[in-house]
Amino acid sequence: MKMTANRLMNHLQGHKTIYIFMIILFLTGIIFGAIIVNSMSFIQKQDLFFYLERYFGRVADGEKVDSTSILTGSFFYHMRYLLLLCLLGLSVIGLPIVWILLFVKGFVVGFSVGFIVNQLGLKGLFLAALSIAPQNLLIIPIYIIAGSLAMIFSLTLLGKLFTIKISQPVLQPFGQYITIFSILIGLSFCAALLEAFVANEAMHSFIKSLYRV
Repeated sequence: MKMTANRLMNHLQGHKTIYIFMIILFLTGIIFGAIIVNSMSFIQKQDLFFYLERYFGRVADGEKVDSTSILTGSFFYHMRYLLLLCLLGLSVIGLPIVWILLFVKGFVVGFSVGFIVNQLGLKGLFLAALSIAPQNLLIIPIYIIAGSLAMIFSLTLLGKLFTIKISQPVLQPFGQYITIFSILIGLSFCAALLEAFVANEAMHSFIKSLYRV
């Protein structure tokens, strides 16, 4: 256990620049998402909020998406996203796409939260905290770790391509890479559980309370 903790600390220490870069990239996506909300015209916001309000109305009337459907849909979405990051990390040319995917994920979160808060104010902040925050508190670190590992492995392959010295075999790092991504996919199932049975239920209860007022 102590050896594993030491290896983890050494890994983080040796690649902290990459992890910091990925965190900044993700935060930049969130900021851009929020900026886009503020740059939208009144008509654009009203058109988009119209569809959101219709959904709220259906929820208030008792219409509800099955939690199992949300669980499977969410998990398969996360699994595909992580598998894509994993595959891109195996190819040097896929590295820029890893950056784009992480930026886009941050953008979606920033836009979603920013739009809801912009339209509903404090109520929107509570709604975002209940419906968006629970699963994202887990899935965001998973994506950042996945993107960082993909970048690290891709740069490792790049280094092996341009070095003349006899390097260590790639098989062991590859095995560790696949193992960690398998663990991350397993953890994404926990995020899907949170979305289906915590965030979904909390969101429905909050929306119904809004319409009862």
